[in-house]
Amino acid sequence: MGHLLSKNGNRVKKRKRKLRKNCFLHGPCMLCFIVHNTSSIDEDCLESASKLAERYATLSSPEDCAKFLLSPKELAIWEEQGKSLLSSVPAKLIGPQLFRTVSSEYSEMVCKRKCTGVQKCTPCKQPRCTFQEVTEGSIAGDPEPQCRIHLCPLPSSSSECSSIGLQVDLGEGPESAQSQSSSLISEIVSQENRRELKVCETDPPNINQLPSSILLKIFSHLSVKERCLSASLVCKYWCDLCLDFQFWKQIDLSGRQQVNDDLLIKIASRRQNVTEINISDCRNILDNGLCTLASQCPRLLKYTGYRCKQLSDLSLTAISEHCPHLQKVHVGNQDKLTDDALKQLGQHCSELKDVHFGQCYRITDEGMVALAKGCSKLQRIYMQENKLVTDKSVKAFAEHCPELQFVGFMGCSVSSQGVIHLTKLKNLCNLDLRHISELNNETVMEIVKKCKSLTSLNLCLNWSINDRCVEFIAKEGRSLKELYLVSCKITDYALIAIGQYSSTIETVDAGWCKEITDQGATQIAKSSKSLRYLGLMRCDKVNEETVEQLVQQYPHITFSTVMQDCKRTLERAYQMGWIPNTSTSS
Repeated sequence: MGHLLSKNGNRVKKRKRKLRKNCFLHGPCMLCFIVHNTSSIDEDCLESASKLAERYATLSSPEDCAKFLLSPKELAIWEEQGKSLLSSVPAKLIGPQLFRTVSSEYSEMVCKRKCTGVQKCTPCKQPRCTFQEVTEGSIAGDPEPQCRIHLCPLPSSSSECSSIGLQVDLGEGPESAQSQSSSLISEIVSQENRRELKVCETDPPNINQLPSSILLKIFSHLSVKERCLSASLVCKYWCDLCLDFQFWKQIDLSGRQQVNDDLLIKIASRRQNVTEINISDCRNILDNGLCTLASQCPRLLKYTGYRCKQLSDLSLTAISEHCPHLQKVHVGNQDKLTDDALKQLGQHCSELKDVHFGQCYRITDEGMVALAKGCSKLQRIYMQENKLVTDKSVKAFAEHCPELQFVGFMGCSVSSQGVIHLTKLKNLCNLDLRHISELNNETVMEIVKKCKSLTSLNLCLNWSINDRCVEFIAKEGRSLKELYLVSCKITDYALIAIGQYSSTIETVDAGWCKEITDQGATQIAKSSKSLRYLGLMRCDKVNEETVEQLVQQYPHITFSTVMQDCKRTLERAYQMGWIPNTSTSS
């Protein structure tokens, strides 16, 4: 087709060919083929084509020839002749309809061989099955085939070539052709996808195909023992995942008796980003292992070591020196701990916020005062049965740690003279004053009056607390939600006052108060709108029948007695699948 519009036969490669005698063109072209093939053409079409050929012969420039042949008016004349001509050609050689009407936008097109300004563009690749479907339909002998093959129009110098190559239309217009062509392509793509899916279905599913982030999330729900002794032994990939740094930021080794210094040193040597470690009840870890851990983990923030009686000041001193950002130290029940370790904490760990030294019997006021002066950001301090801690320590914390929110001196050698200093703490919200032998009602009432943010008050095991103090607490404790009065010297009047005056208290524990009767339990349950828990454990003057009626009448309140607690325990056991043994065999 390169010389379709040529008038000069010299441009065609010289070769011997036999031209028709009456051919007015000097080179082969489609128009010549149509004009001379008169075997099945009527005379009207032949006469129109002859006139067209005469007009074409008078043209001189290649541009005029192109405009003449591609104009709609002249093209319609020989399009009809082309249709009748191609009807006699076998369908195997060419498609059912070769020509289509060209719109006026192509009238400006010129021959590619006669114009060097034409833009170059590569042919668009078409699906291989498209032409096969068309030819199969033609061979089948369909008299009116719906599929129509079009030759791509010549490229235009005024617009970019959008599609070059074979176009397939299923329908009448160009919009239908594009939609049907895209549907054929999408069908081919879907078939390829189905083949790929079949190949994938043949392979068995593997959990390792999941992204590593999902596997890490799954492993995060496993304990240290499960990750180290089970998951890490599955394969090398899982072993690497179990060693991921996020699992070794918080290390919980509590209760692992097989953990010793060697294992702790290995963990410290591999992971230097440890921020939290718990070695409670680990009896085989010594000071040497903790010193090595502290030297290699400078980012440690939380250290917990309950009941590690084998540890001394050496380990806590090393942690305070190498971990200046330490925020939490819970080392209850360590008999060898002394004031020297607390002095080091106060000197090096100014960011400390939470400390627990309960049952560390060798700690005195000297170490506590040094800790209070060096750690002014403390928010929680809890002491339990520290007999060498007196009012001096309480006063030091009240003066130097204004951000304290939780204070506990259970069983310490403090009195009302030291506790009264806690009224300086404006952020105090949780106060534990259990078993303070010299605590009086006036001190407690003054604290409740001055500490407006107090939400929890524990006065258990204080025989001096009476009904008058409880009534004042119910009236003045506007933010109070929890009140613990186990084994205090109170009667039904105290419970009635709580139900009558307090609108915030949700938890009241009056266990082991021998003077509490059915009247007090009934009145507080009836009058209090905020009560959700009432502890009546070993209140022997309260009948169990009365409690049963209260449970049915006030289902939103949890009543704690021996019988009620046993029933709840059995209900939880049944829900967890426990079945009682009903066998009668001895």
